Amino acid sequence: MKKVFILIIIAAGLASCGKAREATFYDDPGKPAYGDTIITASIGEASNLIPILAGDAASHDISGHVYNGLVKYDKNLNIVGILAKSWEISTDNLSIIFHLRKDVKWQDGTPFTAHDVLYTYKIIVDPKTPTPYSGDFKPVKEAKVIDDYTFKVTYEKPFAPALQSWSVGMLPRHLLEGTDITTSHLIRKPIGTGPYIFKEWISGDRIVLTANNNYFEGKPFIERRITRVIPDLATMFLELKRYTIDMMGLTPLQALKQTDYPGFKREFSKYRYLGFSYVYLGYNLKHKVFGDRRVRKAIAHAINKQEIIDGILLGQGVEATGPYKPDMWAYNGNVRRYEHSKEKALALLNEAGFEKREDGILVKDGKPFEFTILVNQGNDVRIRTAELIQKRLRDVGIIVKIRTIEWATFVNEFIDKRNFEAVILGWSFGPEPDLFDVWHSSKQGPKEFNFISFENKEVDELIMKARHTMDQEERRKCYFRIQEILADEQPYTFLFIPYSLVAVHKRIKGIEPAPAGITYNNTEWYVPMEQMRYSSRATLSP
Repeated sequence: MKKVFILIIIAAGLASCGKAREATFYDDPGKPAYGDTIITASIGEASNLIPILAGDAASHDISGHVYNGLVKYDKNLNIVGILAKSWEISTDNLSIIFHLRKDVKWQDGTPFTAHDVLYTYKIIVDPKTPTPYSGDFKPVKEAKVIDDYTFKVTYEKPFAPALQSWSVGMLPRHLLEGTDITTSHLIRKPIGTGPYIFKEWISGDRIVLTANNNYFEGKPFIERRITRVIPDLATMFLELKRYTIDMMGLTPLQALKQTDYPGFKREFSKYRYLGFSYVYLGYNLKHKVFGDRRVRKAIAHAINKQEIIDGILLGQGVEATGPYKPDMWAYNGNVRRYEHSKEKALALLNEAGFEKREDGILVKDGKPFEFTILVNQGNDVRIRTAELIQKRLRDVGIIVKIRTIEWATFVNEFIDKRNFEAVILGWSFGPEPDLFDVWHSSKQGPKEFNFISFENKEVDELIMKARHTMDQEERRKCYFRIQEILADEQPYTFLFIPYSLVAVHKRIKGIEPAPAGITYNNTEWYVPMEQMRYSSRATLSP
């Protein structure tokens, strides 16, 4: 705690003297130098730092700095090598031979080899491993080590997401083989090959990473990364303005109104881009009421999406009609949309057997139509969205209760155990449009992503067809049809795709916005020596 206290005092001191600085102080790009600390925050605490076991963003944001995959996306969303220096895909698209870098070591000094890749594959497909990512590796027919730095994987039939799937974080065989991965000490003390080394995890407070001096792509400029747990976006914003954190995703109100003054503009840069994510109202399809498609469609008509986008997002988002954003090649812009219509909502509810009491509440079999929406604590946008949905559903006679729950409890006790009626959540995704993990009926197991229990035979068939053709136009046809089915079934009410609105302290340089966002090159971010805040020692880069 002493170290954090010291950082806060230093930050407060700089905040007070920063007001006297000229605006050009942070505008000077300076020279790249090693040192300083970047402090970020998360409203939810990480749950598990072994990447194949965690499906939440808080965990992946941390583990992504510690582990590498064989491949990754570059700034323009092209797949490039990271642990793999090159690869060869057979002409029949059934096999990939990866040639691994020979200069990579695990953070305990052990060389990284193809045996680690094989172990990672085996543990992912092990039925005892509670991972949501096994679906990407079950199509593999054979995986084998050719030599220490050559790995070959062969598929039963062509598999379109094959290359991208190997972006999963590789695991250290020498530390995990023969152990129960679900109880490994690496859950809280990870050892990877990545640019940052795990330092400490103080539950409910912070996780600290330090730069890997021996990182094969070169030591990161930023010496330390601290992720603080701040379970409320308003409090997080206050910390940002006090200079005790350096970067955060802003709410629309914060981005447009509360940061529009000279002092903030002098100290922070703001970035805006349409991220790979969407927010939805999801239904437990095992629930008696939500098993009726007419009810889900009625709710879609009762909700006014544009009202949410205009009133809560302040225009900083677009309507979601399915699981893709509009600039993706798989996006179908012609699916059925549900305009806000109280009349259409009531007609569908009447068809489903609901009638209005004298007080305006809908009843069926003598029971009022009421349910609870779960939202996670600290996310003001989702909470306010739930409140607006509550109001609009009350207009048609549905009683909605809202329950706000701390993130870890939300996931572990409610989502994982299917202990909910409806939830407001979001998915983050990538450029690969494969929908297997979220929408295939087989993905309803513990810790898997189809927790709403969606089942549709045609969707299952289309997902598999799209996975096993390399023709993009054929894949597009499959995904267009899937979106039509989802629009008709309404297992989610797809709400909106928010713009990412990110503030970063201006002393942090090297940020280059691109189609991939801004964090794709964070190992190249730096702070000029004269602008460093937290380091007492620094050296210029070569």
